[in-house]
Amino acid sequence: MARHSSSIVTLKLLVLLFLFRFSVSEIIFEERFEDGWQSRWVKSDWKKSEGKAGSFKHTPGKWSGDPDDKGIQTSGDAKHFAISAKIPEFTNKNRTLVIQYSIRFEQDIECGGGYMKLLSGFVNQKKFGGDTPYSLMFGPDICGTQTKKLHVILSYQGQNYPIKKELECETDKLTHFYTFILRPDASYSILIDNRERDSGSMYTDWDILPPRKIKDLKAKKPADWDDREYIEDPSATKPEGYDSIPKEIPDPKAKEPDEWDEEEDGIWKAPKVPNPKYKGPWKPKKIKNPNYKGKWKIPYIDNPEFEDDPDLYVLKPIKYVGIEVWQVKAGSVFDNVLICDDPEYAKQVVDEVFANREVEKEAFEEAEKVRKAREEEEAQRAREEGERRRRERGYDRRYRDRYRDKYRRHPRDYDEFHDEL
Repeated sequence: MARHSSSIVTLKLLVLLFLFRFSVSEIIFEERFEDGWQSRWVKSDWKKSEGKAGSFKHTPGKWSGDPDDKGIQTSGDAKHFAISAKIPEFTNKNRTLVIQYSIRFEQDIECGGGYMKLLSGFVNQKKFGGDTPYSLMFGPDICGTQTKKLHVILSYQGQNYPIKKELECETDKLTHFYTFILRPDASYSILIDNRERDSGSMYTDWDILPPRKIKDLKAKKPADWDDREYIEDPSATKPEGYDSIPKEIPDPKAKEPDEWDEEEDGIWKAPKVPNPKYKGPWKPKKIKNPNYKGKWKIPYIDNPEFEDDPDLYVLKPIKYVGIEVWQVKAGSVFDNVLICDDPEYAKQVVDEVFANREVEKEAFEEAEKVRKAREEEEAQRAREEGERRRRERGYDRRYRDRYRDKYRRHPRDYDEFHDEL
């Protein structure tokens, strides 16, 4: 009996440990890029042999809410940037996946990415690049004034699927947090600076599986379907004498002119004006149709090609996180990388960093003032230089005009003089 009781206790403890394992939030990877970050990240040699590989600087950037809070900043225009970190292997099966990071586009990027990738399987980090398979790609991609895209690309059975929605990213030069949350029911949320920008389901917002429902193309509107919202009142009758009401009547305000002569001008008749009593052709008034069934729509039916996958949301076990982007103008500061299963903790991180949000805005505004003053100074120097050159050209013209008059009668001599000039 005692042995039986002991087994029951052991079983209960195992159950409690199992529940505890999947109920307590877990931080899989968190990187604030403090001292020693280089030991966790590997810079790829991708594009290095072609001279097209950029580098990363450890810096708080030009304006920061906290000068001690450093990130890694892309350096080198028109370059490829690739860097990755190995993380504790993580599976999101039966768990929520949260990936979050901050980025600040300090440069006029013109065209380039600012996204991050989660990678599975073995990755040669020294060769990590644009061709390396990934399980998730998330973040902004900007090109000119038209493209302000926010990518969310998921890998399923070896194929990449971009989200079907047109999502936009932030384009100013301040720090912004991007958060993607994927839940075990295949629902998702996208947050920017802790505000939900979009949400939905993998079933509907990616073309991964065929749709559950499709339109029944064989369906036809029933013959007795009444889609007239209003109808003519059947009890309405035309008022007696309605059709005899003239469209125009003699102007009651008109008077025969004093100079009118009936013998010469004929009998005077008042000009016609619209009859205020005439309402146009009679029509019965409209009333609500008591038999109205609404606008008929093609019904949906179950899609015979749909086959559910309860693990649709499950990514291959995550082993690496990486930045792999190309930028025309470098200068983007990546920071505050977080991979976990707790959306509430992710929100706390944003709130913590944004405690210095106003300081960053003030620093940015001051930097903008300095930049604009410098640009105005350079423009003024350019104007002065242009004016100086115009004066010199004007002097040359006067100098030549004087000699043109002198040699007007001797064109050959003038041509020789002009060639010497």
